[in-house]
Amino acid sequence: MNLPTAFNFKQLALCLLAGYLVSLMPNSLAAEPLHIFVSVVPQKYFAEQVGGDQVKVEPMVQPGFSPETYEPTAQQISALAKAQLYVRVGMPFEDAWMQRIQGVNPNIKVIDARDGVKLRHLEAHSHTEHDTAHEADQGIAHKTEQQTKAEPAAQAVKAEPDPHLWVSPRIAKQMAQQLAEHFSRLRPEQSELFKQNYAQLAAELDQLDQELIELFKDKQNLKFMVFHPAWGYLADAYGLQQIPIEVDGKEPGAKALAAIIAAAQHEQVTMIFVQPQFSQRAAEQVAKAIQGKVVSIDNLAEDYIPNLRKAARLIAGVDRE
Repeated sequence: MNLPTAFNFKQLALCLLAGYLVSLMPNSLAAEPLHIFVSVVPQKYFAEQVGGDQVKVEPMVQPGFSPETYEPTAQQISALAKAQLYVRVGMPFEDAWMQRIQGVNPNIKVIDARDGVKLRHLEAHSHTEHDTAHEADQGIAHKTEQQTKAEPAAQAVKAEPDPHLWVSPRIAKQMAQQLAEHFSRLRPEQSELFKQNYAQLAAELDQLDQELIELFKDKQNLKFMVFHPAWGYLADAYGLQQIPIEVDGKEPGAKALAAIIAAAQHEQVTMIFVQPQFSQRAAEQVAKAIQGKVVSIDNLAEDYIPNLRKAARLIAGVDRE
């Protein structure tokens, strides 16, 4: 009788162990990080700060590439088939590819970082007339008639919405809050973690905002020249004005370039800011003509806070390269 009893006990123990292991399977699966895709690298920083080890984040636009001309790779489309969330900012490739992305993964949740953001428009300068920018739309103080006539800068016309949201710490904070909310919906058991992580990041962004308020408080209406108009939200937040060299997303022709040089001389510009993802040829031509300098600032760098602080200090003229 002892043998069957021992055998039955062994069977019972194995059954209990198997049941225990099965009960653990959902938790093991839930522990897998959320697979998140974002448009650009700075969003990756926000998502990782908020999500911690609960998220695996991949940017569509890889370091060194321009978001304006980027096209997703076959490997990225394949990886998107397994992702739970896509966070877009409105880059050109997203309009063209979003339907295809959702086609390979009908279950992917797509959210728009622009939700709740007061959008500005990219400056689309003709560089043929005096600068009578659409100041009300851009939040820039109105000029007097005499100032307008005196400025040989380019005339701005309303163009495409500006997708470079993240260059304003205030908007970056909104973007981070949106991420925390959606991460919590996808993984409610970790909502407290996401809330705490967001609070920490928000405090750091508030501190950066205060630094920039102090940095630019005596530099209202400061004009700075850039090749690509990627710093508009920063300019709007702190009372600055960016002057782009690009004409409708392209390098300027000879006539437009001459107008840009005249504008730079009139505004006493000494530095031309460029991004490493774009051609520097036109910027170098302007810099040579005004005896100025080309300075690289990257709004796509991953180390967001120190990078934006560095860029702002260069724009303010506090630091030099």
